[in-house]
Amino acid sequence: MAKLVIVESPSKIKSVKKYLGSGYEVMASAGHIRDLPKKTWGISEDGHFTPRYETAAGKEDIIKKLQNAAAASDGVLLATDPDREGEAIAWHLAQVLALGDDEKNRITFNAITKSSVQAGLAAPRAIDRNLVDAQQARRVLDRIVGYKLSPFLWKKVRRGLSAGRVQSVIVRLIVDRENEIRAFVPEEYWSLDAKLSQKPTSRAFMAKLTSRTDGGKVEIKNGEEAEAIRAALAEAPFVVSAVKKGVRNQQPAPPFITSTLQQDAARKFGMTGERTMRAAQQLYEGVEIPGVGTTGLITYMRTDSVRISEEARAAGNDYITKTFGANYLPPKPRYYKTRAGAQDGHEAIRPTMVELAPEQVKGALSADQFKIYRLIWQRFLASLMAASVKDTQTVDIDADEYRFRASGFSVRFEGYTAVYQDADEAAEDAKALPPLSEGATLCLRELTGNQHFTQPPARYNDATLTDVMEKTGIGRPSTYATTIATVIKREYVQREKKTLKPTPLGEVTTELMCKLFREIVDTKFTAAMEKDLDCVASGTLGYEQTVEKFYEPFMKTIEKAEAAMEGKRAKIPDEPTDEVCPNCGKPMVIKVGRFGKFLACSGYPDCKTTRPLLVRTPGSCPVCGKGMVERKSKRGYVYYGCEGYPTCKYMTWDVPTAEQCPKCGKTLFKRRGGILACNAEGCGFEKKAERKSRKKAEQTENPEQTEGSANA
Repeated sequence: MAKLVIVESPSKIKSVKKYLGSGYEVMASAGHIRDLPKKTWGISEDGHFTPRYETAAGKEDIIKKLQNAAAASDGVLLATDPDREGEAIAWHLAQVLALGDDEKNRITFNAITKSSVQAGLAAPRAIDRNLVDAQQARRVLDRIVGYKLSPFLWKKVRRGLSAGRVQSVIVRLIVDRENEIRAFVPEEYWSLDAKLSQKPTSRAFMAKLTSRTDGGKVEIKNGEEAEAIRAALAEAPFVVSAVKKGVRNQQPAPPFITSTLQQDAARKFGMTGERTMRAAQQLYEGVEIPGVGTTGLITYMRTDSVRISEEARAAGNDYITKTFGANYLPPKPRYYKTRAGAQDGHEAIRPTMVELAPEQVKGALSADQFKIYRLIWQRFLASLMAASVKDTQTVDIDADEYRFRASGFSVRFEGYTAVYQDADEAAEDAKALPPLSEGATLCLRELTGNQHFTQPPARYNDATLTDVMEKTGIGRPSTYATTIATVIKREYVQREKKTLKPTPLGEVTTELMCKLFREIVDTKFTAAMEKDLDCVASGTLGYEQTVEKFYEPFMKTIEKAEAAMEGKRAKIPDEPTDEVCPNCGKPMVIKVGRFGKFLACSGYPDCKTTRPLLVRTPGSCPVCGKGMVERKSKRGYVYYGCEGYPTCKYMTWDVPTAEQCPKCGKTLFKRRGGILACNAEGCGFEKKAERKSRKKAEQTENPEQTEGSANA
């Protein structure tokens, strides 16, 4: 009889089974099989906070199949993901399969490779109840906040709102930054740049005014001051007063952890954290590589540790030596220090087989998978390589009482930059200055004054917000991307040109939370909660103690908030628009109703005109030729319809594109499976889309059942 190995994701089955052989059967739980009930509290109120779990929706058949397979097997091994959530899923599986509490049936592997899978198989252990309790405490704490606070927000802000323990802090960070931007008052200042050369016809270089010759500061507040200095220096000699030459050794960054991977992908490719982690998950679970078979290309992608195994170091060093030469290795191995407070449960994110260079596997990967794999591969290899060496030159140039400075460098040895550069390094162009000596008089080719204004702090984007989450200890590697996605989905935050901006709903809710639930939206309090969960995971703090520490004060805060808001309600301001009411001529505003946003006359209740808020898309209706708009069904699914509704009732789940059908000239729509097709009746043209990275959510509703009109 074969042993049953249970993994989380169905996409892992093929790659794991490949390394286990014929004596094992591999099945998947498809994520969580049990959870707290959706419609009831689900937690005992006897002081023990015992959760009452139910079978997750749609998992009945999976559980039955697993139970039948377990009964017919020669033993069960639980190979869910190697983190707290994976440990909790393994525990739930053990419960429904009636496995012994102390049975050594838990195996983990940091990568889906032959060595990692076989190493995990050789070291089965009992389920770690401390890790299970830590995950259970997180789930219960989130349920307490969501179940007790959400009804309050329903009554006082807007029906249907949902509160989150970590999400509320993230929204506050974004709201606080927006308030800083609004309060910022720009100040004018000027800079002065001199274009200089050794001779009138030789190569010119730029020098910036930095100070007075006596070391005093120069502050140019307006154009008049800039012009006065420029006029004073028009005839002044520009003399080299100091030349400093040096050598700069630039060390590579450590291999990626979850947060730095998301940050780099956001900066270089504009990818959201959710999109980055989806591609990384696929690379970890396994990809079919010609000549290699199905294999995991990277190690586990949820980690806060920068350490790597000695086996991986040796393989990387060998690849560097063969590809670049032994001089591209540092004099002695480089070891990076994992930050204080990190869990350090797994290695850094690295390729499982460094010999599989990105270009070798490009044809087997989607566009997103290739970008992320190349980034991980390059960063890992660079982290092992020798420093980049640059010859630097700094020149001070005096003119009258002012000092200008020019800097330049040339690359002596590229080192790790032969493989990888971060965003700042890539933007730094090599600019060698001409050979200059002290006392030399230079030719002034041009002296330019430049107006500037101080800038407000930038809005957060995925990269900068993830960085703050990591540094402040809010959340953990597995939650960074999902937290940002959740606050956007709940309409507390919206994306604007790749930045994160609070919605009016987010601002009103945050203002109320800061007033009545200050601790819930406090970064230090939330970070302390995360540390408590770490203590539960290590066994130094108990589950009940952790939950009770939060529950009692929180419930008292709820009672005080109810009393403070008795008979009151927070108002969400309407969003102004440029549109005019067709009936009375007053401006139209965006309101939020039962089915989402819609346009309404600002003259309400005197004028009750409303219109749907149309989000136009590329392409046109294949039936009548009018534009296509994005709509949402009653369950929140996005579909697309003709803007001529209800005269034209054409609707589809397919995504309109700007591309035209070569057969009939009408719009091509993108269908599931990466197919571009013409939806015009009788045409039938279709082709494979160039990119296959877009993943559409499962949609089961009939769009004909929804209406295109707004409800006030």
